[in-house]
Amino acid sequence: MGLRALEGRVLAYAPWILGASLLGHLAMVAFQAKMTMVDLMVYRNASPELFTGLLYDWRLKEFSDQFALPFTYPPFSALVFVPLSWVPWGLARWLWQLACLACLWFVTRKSLQLVGSNDPRRAMLWTGLFVWVEPVRTTLNYGQVNLVLAALLLGTMVSARSWKQGAGVGIAAGLKLTPAISGLYFLLNRRYQAAAWSVVAFFGTVGLGYLISPRLSDEYWFHLLGDASRVGPVGSAINQSLRGALSRTVGYDVGTGPVLLGAVAVAVVLTGFALHASLKAKDTLAMIVSVQFLGLLVSPISWSHHWVWAVPALMWLIYSAKHRLATATAVAWILAIGSYLISFLLKAQPSIWIIPRPWHHSALGWVYPAVGLLTLVTVAVVLRRRAARSREEVEHPVDLLRE
Repeated sequence: MGLRALEGRVLAYAPWILGASLLGHLAMVAFQAKMTMVDLMVYRNASPELFTGLLYDWRLKEFSDQFALPFTYPPFSALVFVPLSWVPWGLARWLWQLACLACLWFVTRKSLQLVGSNDPRRAMLWTGLFVWVEPVRTTLNYGQVNLVLAALLLGTMVSARSWKQGAGVGIAAGLKLTPAISGLYFLLNRRYQAAAWSVVAFFGTVGLGYLISPRLSDEYWFHLLGDASRVGPVGSAINQSLRGALSRTVGYDVGTGPVLLGAVAVAVVLTGFALHASLKAKDTLAMIVSVQFLGLLVSPISWSHHWVWAVPALMWLIYSAKHRLATATAVAWILAIGSYLISFLLKAQPSIWIIPRPWHHSALGWVYPAVGLLTLVTVAVVLRRRAARSREEVEHPVDLLRE
């Protein structure tokens, strides 16, 4: 039986697979006491402190014995989360879970549409499966914002309207700074109006924060911004950025020194090749994924649940790339996010603050950055190969027919 025939049979059960996954997850929300959704609790409980002036002094201590969790986003983000504090905690967690599941469906569906697949059953199938991969699973368990941001970015960046493109990126960056890397997509595509709108929208969020609390805004933008230690333990296995992986390898926080700068340079070069190939091929999804992966790699902190961009990456690798290297990279991603390796490494480390560890744990701790870099290489190789093939078809159509 061919792969297409096998997929056709599986797709017939896609609604049932999606339904079973959603019911299974919602049952866990209802009955699993350990699913505390600590990050959602931070968003909800800290946000009213925007009006008391204590937003960045507040800590959630109940569910983290090693690190009392602070609010680490800009004041505008706290303002957006304030409505969650108006409803009981039990209702807030259900509303957030349903919103995140809807965003997962949207990201999967939009990614498939961008690679030319409009079959809703395929989106159902993959959404049902993605509920159980580690970045998505931990996003749901922690009540994180990653799926919401990914849906906002993917939904607006591909819009035909410049203001909508820019507003999506600017607002996302105002909520959490890392989406600002998306502006690179506009510059490379010479969508200067969209880039301008993103700047306007971003500074609009900053201005709104200053309007509500000038002191907290000054504290965030001029004192707290860039302090990675405040966000969390840089060397913990859950930090899947280049800085985290390198720190675990050498046994200390590499900071912003030459070791990190060398790795960032490699990531930038590989991203450059991937983006150049994507731009020439006019491959929107490959370009968006490449830009987001660059942001994840070079950020001081990229928790494993930030890597929900593996979802659109997998859709591109499986349905658009059509190359042996892409198949190998897709398998690598499936193993990386389906094995719960990061969860194992988190349990294996004695403390989130202790950076040195056995060499094999350090090596395994490279999993997301390594496959992320491999993805950038794959994008460059596959799309350059595709471009070369297209040139051959134009220049030597008769020779290709004889093959």
